[in-house]
Amino acid sequence: MDVRAAYRTCEEITWSQARNFSYGIRLLVPAKRQALAAVYAFARRIDDIGDGDLPQEAKLVALAGARQSLADLVSGDGNAAGPAASGDPVLTALADAAHRFDIPLAAFGELIDGCEADVRGVTYRTFDDLLHYCRCVAGSIGRLSLGVFGCDDPATAAPLADALGVALQLTNILRDIREDYLTGRVYLPAEDLERFGCSFAAGPSAGDGRLASLVEFEADRARGWYQRGLALIPLLDRRSAASAGAMAGIYQRLLEHIEATPAAVLEGRLSLPGREKAMVAVRSLAAGLWQGRAPVQPPAGAAR
Repeated sequence: MDVRAAYRTCEEITWSQARNFSYGIRLLVPAKRQALAAVYAFARRIDDIGDGDLPQEAKLVALAGARQSLADLVSGDGNAAGPAASGDPVLTALADAAHRFDIPLAAFGELIDGCEADVRGVTYRTFDDLLHYCRCVAGSIGRLSLGVFGCDDPATAAPLADALGVALQLTNILRDIREDYLTGRVYLPAEDLERFGCSFAAGPSAGDGRLASLVEFEADRARGWYQRGLALIPLLDRRSAASAGAMAGIYQRLLEHIEATPAAVLEGRLSLPGREKAMVAVRSLAAGLWQGRAPVQPPAGAAR
């Protein structure tokens, strides 16, 4: 398959489905933009299996198939095999991207582990339990993205990329409380629900304000992970820093909205208007271009 056509397919998937990440991915130089689009497209394939309408067993079989596709893509020494992906545009692009960049393809296996947990309806007793899940489904994406961004000190950067992924996933969990409940999923740790006297027995509801207090508590926890993860930004080149800063900035803005009106997440899914996302992306790019390797500053009030 024509690699250029394969990358175009991945970019089409990314621009149409990555409602938040696409703003940051577009800020990268072309080669990195294509590579990260390939990473996103394969991650999206995995997520769509977990979130789709197939029966549980069929989902698990499909996830096993994705895992085998990944294994076929990687040779015994961990390098992309390239031609093994022939015929599938996403795998073709991903193989080429992994050949050009130091992408840790094994991290996709962690993403699949997390999706399998979703399919099986795993719940989380403690925050440490939830943290393991977040590192599987989002920390993995942070480390995969870092492989595309590149860094002179990967040993320092990888845990920071992981932490930034955790921050974004915690924000997602808060945003999607009601939507997840309607599909039979509860991600908030049971110990936190008990601490605040909350129960989803009759569905999430603002009730007497206890669940809103829980949301505020979890939002404060997410801010701590942003503070840790944003230390990644100065370690990246200017365009990669702008890209990562835009992605993080959009989710931080979303967290600010959640904190301002915590009960809103119990009524429906919150999202930022496109113009606000674009503004965050433009500011991230400007910060990178004018400040060189200086950190991209988070939105005012996002980290307290």
